[in-house]
Amino acid sequence: MMSSSVLIILIIASVVASIDFSDTRDAEIDQLLKKLNKPALKSIKSPDGDIIDCVHMKNHPIYDHPLFKNHTIQLRPSSYPEGWNNEDSDTKKQSLVNQLWTVNGRCPKNSIPIRRTRREDIVRAKSIKRYGKKDPNSLPQSKATYSANRNFSEHEYSQVVVKGKFHGAKAIINVWKPYVQPDEFSLAQMWVVARPSSNFSEVNTIEVGWQVYKNKYGDDFPRYFIYWTRDGYSDTGCYNLDCPGFVPINQHFAIGAAVQSVSTLDGRQEQFPVTIWKDRHSGHWWLKFSTNLIIGYWPSTLFTHLQTGATEVQWGGEIANKKDQPQHTTTKMGSGNFAQEGWKKASYFRNLEIIDEGEITRPPFGTAYTYMSHESCYNIKPGIHNVWGLYFYYGGPGRNPNCI
Repeated sequence: MMSSSVLIILIIASVVASIDFSDTRDAEIDQLLKKLNKPALKSIKSPDGDIIDCVHMKNHPIYDHPLFKNHTIQLRPSSYPEGWNNEDSDTKKQSLVNQLWTVNGRCPKNSIPIRRTRREDIVRAKSIKRYGKKDPNSLPQSKATYSANRNFSEHEYSQVVVKGKFHGAKAIINVWKPYVQPDEFSLAQMWVVARPSSNFSEVNTIEVGWQVYKNKYGDDFPRYFIYWTRDGYSDTGCYNLDCPGFVPINQHFAIGAAVQSVSTLDGRQEQFPVTIWKDRHSGHWWLKFSTNLIIGYWPSTLFTHLQTGATEVQWGGEIANKKDQPQHTTTKMGSGNFAQEGWKKASYFRNLEIIDEGEITRPPFGTAYTYMSHESCYNIKPGIHNVWGLYFYYGGPGRNPNCI
């Protein structure tokens, strides 16, 4: 039988160990906050609660990456796909994607807006080491592979996919505010992928769209986001600016900020155009919103296989189902309505286009196909229209009598 003195010693040791662990975690959080939150020339409080720090270009996050200590930041693309008017990208002529923080101020010249990371953002993360990263192997699988692993996969998709050789892609993305269960997310995005083999650890991706992800952002607003990886989400890459990689250059647009206006059922439909393309001279992958709002770029040497081009483009919705309950999650994809509900009810992507190796922008007619990982929960319905080009409706409510 354990003596009372031994028991007291064990309790004290346990308390001390707990305190040591807590102190270590606090120190790690402080270190990460210091790394992510650069000195600001000016800070702007957004009405939605965000704080936007205006960071001088000399303190740009890209300089934290070991490959880019001496990187020369490119302030505008050096090449565009065929038929584009390069002057449209002149910063003086940019049409802005409205963000709520801008009603309280703008960033000074030679600075970029960065959404401030808060302590609670990191505390909510399961791992400080993997803060801002997706789960490994969270790229869509083949239908057969997904069906075999459905009980283990947390991610579900409804997509249009095209395979070939590409230097970019475009789409207009409809925005909603879906219900999302705690610790899960719902998103709509475009994936530009280089998948050279069946070895998942070699997958390179660039991703952009909107997402509702309370565990990350602390609220249920749809937010503009980006993502990248060069090793199948294993060790490299992250959301937004949670690690160095993407090079924002625009002083009017904060990555990770909330989308100001969202679509309503049977009402006004909100959308935004997005384009990703490979600069033929520098090799960088550029990101553009709206008709001429250049956001920034991913340096070519950030990647392995995307240095030469993409092999796949995907457009569509994704949800995370944490499977905390025996039934399927009630997290919604898109508007939460199935694709067949159509206009002003279902969410959509329209004007899907790819940019080929000849820098020609064109719809992927005849080569695109649909992919649904769990059709009774979330589905997709494509079509062709004289104004919308190649488009699709997609989404669903999750749990329903046919999705359990």
